[in-house]
Formats: sequence, structure tokens, C-alpha cells
Amino acid sequence: MPVIDTLIFDWDGTLADSVGHIVRAMQAAAEAVGLNVPSAHAVRGIIGLALPEAAEVLFPRDRHLAAAVVEAYRDFYLSGEQVPVGLFPGVREALDGWREQGFQLAVATGKGRKGLARILEQHQMLDYFDATRCADESVSKPDPTMLHQLVGELDTSASRALMVGDSGFDIQMAHNAGMRALAVSYGAQSKEQLLALSPLHCIDEFAELPVWLRTQGVVAAHK
Repeated sequence: MPVIDTLIFDWDGTLADSVGHIVRAMQAAAEAVGLNVPSAHAVRGIIGLALPEAAEVLFPRDRHLAAAVVEAYRDFYLSGEQVPVGLFPGVREALDGWREQGFQLAVATGKGRKGLARILEQHQMLDYFDATRCADESVSKPDPTMLHQLVGELDTSASRALMVGDSGFDIQMAHNAGMRALAVSYGAQSKEQLLALSPLHCIDEFAELPVWLRTQGVVAAHK
């Protein structure tokens, strides 16, 4: 594999075990504003999009209520966050290891800036990432703008970075940016859905990622 110096991660469903929390909050929001409650499968299908775009996809016939759904979702999500959403097993240890090896670490997420800052603070991870980009300060996935901004800020290039995510939007975003993508099947979307988009590889649990990187001979490249 060519040189990689930057690892970019989605947050929800990739680093954090938050998919169930998102599903419950969206279903409660729909019920609160009088819309038909979407299935868990439908909600999982929009995870990764910016919240306004997600609401429009889920409720295309009720776009006049999109703003109300978004506000209700935020309220329900926050109220359910009294117990912080956990990280997947092995995440913190792997991030520590990659930092020590010299990789640049970044996050590209459909979350808003306030939401990402809150969860990073809860996990005492505000200093773990060299750069982060959120949907409310960029363009929603699968547009490649977030990735372009991140590699620009980190003084690297798409060819030297790897995007890791659990949704088709992550894989498509990477393809659109000319970046390699690795899929994870334990988050929002199934392995079959992800493989259909031709990621570089697909792992079934986060702990497989450090092992896979080593087997591919990926080591941090110092500029």
C-alpha cells in the first residue's frame, strides 16, 4: 500500500457505539411532531448525513416539518445522553497507539460541532485529534468538502489519507475525494451494503483495524 500519514474517522457507529441512541432519538422526534415513526432500518440508513438532510430523506412528504423534527431530535438526543455514549472496544487504545506511531488523526462527522465537542469532552478526548470537521460547518456527506478541508488543514493529501466509516456516505465521500476508504460493518449499515460500494476493505470489529494496517505494511510517514 502507498504511504499513509493520516487516518480520518467517522464518529457515530465507527468510533462511538451511538447508532441505537440515534435511532431512538429520531423515532421519538417523529412521534413528538406527529409524523409516522420511521423504522430502525430507515433511520440507520440516514446516519452520516447532516441532520437537516437526514430529516428531508426520512420525511420527504413533510418537509415543512423538517425544522421541527430537527429541533425535537436534538432535544431527545441530548436528554438521552445523560449516560455518555460509549466507545467501541479498543478505540482509545488504538488511537493512543497511532498517535505514538506518528499518524495524524482526524474526524469527519455528520454531527454538529456542539455535539462532537460535548462527547469528546465527556470522554476526555479533546486533544486526541489533529483536526475535526462537522456537518454544520462544512457540506454534508457524501460531498468530499470535509475531507478536502481536513487534508488541507493537516498539510497532507487525499492520496496519503485513509477514511474509516460505517455508512455508504463515508465510502462515497472518500471516493469523491480521491481517498481510500475502509468500511466497518458493526455500525449503521450492513456489510453487504458497504461492500457494494467497493471500499478497500471491511472489518467486523474495531479491534481488527490495527491488525489490518500492520498486515498491509502501513506505517506513519513523517513529512
